[in-house]
Amino acid sequence: MRYHDGQLAQLSDVVRLAGMIGKVVCSIDTGEYSDAHPEQAWFYLQKGAMIDWGGQGLTHYKAPEAALRGDG
Repeated sequence: MRYHDGQLAQLSDVVRLAGMIGKVVCSIDTGEYSDAHPEQAWFYLQKGAMIDWGGQGLTHYKAPEAALRGDG
């Protein structure tokens, strides 16, 4: 998944959306997976990134929402 500025989402990126702060816990496009979210759990999604929003849970994005911003 690429952010709207063209940057590729990568493992451990900090992201912001509607006042929430999240973290990329796997980037299926780059083949990067955290220990807590291994490849065998998410490879079936085929593309995109999984973001952990803390107390709000996980969200899979094939493409970013318009307001989603990566802080790197």
